[in-house]
Amino acid sequence: MSGLPRSSVTKTFGILTAGGDCPGLNAAIRGVCRAATDRYGMKIIGIADGFRGLIDGYTRELKSGDFSGILTLGGTILGASREKPFKKDPVQSNSEVEQDKVSIIKEKYKSLGLDCLVILGGNGTHTTGYRLTWEGLNIIGLPKTIDNDIVGTDRTFGFDSALAIGTEAIDRLHTTAQSHSRVMVIELMGNKAGHLALHAGIAGGGDVILIPEIPYDIKAIGRHLEERTRSGKSFSIVVVAEGAQSIEEHKMDKKERKQFRALTANPSIAYRVAREIEAETGMETKATVLGYVQRGGIPSASDRILATSLGTAAAELLAKGRYGRMVSLSGNEIMSVDLSIPADKVKPVTLDHYVIETALSVGTCLGID
Repeated sequence: MSGLPRSSVTKTFGILTAGGDCPGLNAAIRGVCRAATDRYGMKIIGIADGFRGLIDGYTRELKSGDFSGILTLGGTILGASREKPFKKDPVQSNSEVEQDKVSIIKEKYKSLGLDCLVILGGNGTHTTGYRLTWEGLNIIGLPKTIDNDIVGTDRTFGFDSALAIGTEAIDRLHTTAQSHSRVMVIELMGNKAGHLALHAGIAGGGDVILIPEIPYDIKAIGRHLEERTRSGKSFSIVVVAEGAQSIEEHKMDKKERKQFRALTANPSIAYRVAREIEAETGMETKATVLGYVQRGGIPSASDRILATSLGTAAAELLAKGRYGRMVSLSGNEIMSVDLSIPADKVKPVTLDHYVIETALSVGTCLGID
């Protein structure tokens, strides 16, 4: 085969990682950049710290050495931030700052000679990307998040790695719980969707799993734990997503819920659930919050493959000039969807999901009778 680059509509593109970090970002960067340079001879502009880098001008041309040897690295070589250029400034009600940021991004995009901007991120990043298409920018997105909650893709890279970390943590808690005959509550990430807690809970043999999609009843949880004790099981593991809420909370509006949580004075949901279990059952209950450990470390083999595949698919979209899309996984096929699909949406755990039925079939309590 000829070593000459194939023809490409896109000659120069920028690439950034935005939102929270997660395993697989560097693998995705490598996938995009290697395919874009080796197959199509494109010029790549790396943008540091997400959209903030475009605003502040932290950019440089990336060469092959920049994305060599990064497949197994956690985090992101480009850096990330949660800068949201369309977010209204609470001080300036006339949104001068918001308009300034968007205008600067458009100016930098033009001055850098970009044909397209490739964004690696979650829900917020793709919402920003979609809004930038309305400002005249060409955007292509890659879905990353440990929460696996992006609409338009069956799976996001970062999820499998975080699932392995969460499962190992639950495995380790089993020994302490059993040794001391305790109830152990472990909190995993997942503010609006419970995919991570649900999957890790099943993989780790959690006895109770609480997710945002199913408001919990502490009395139902108490009955389940007490039944375990009567059957001779002296310990229990409760897996809770950070966004889990009680039936009472679920009935409140956002303001009431915020006031309620402030009054309970718990560091997080795991500590509150632990106190509620102790009050309901009298069982000694301890809480563990895994926190940012879930997002760190090297990506799993599965995430490396998915991130690389999505990255090379993004390079194909660049070459064909198919902008305004997010690459995605659908079944066993790498495809793409319009950026309007993931924008302003969250993919929840559906109550008819096979994993829900799996949990119930093995006797797991999901917080309700």
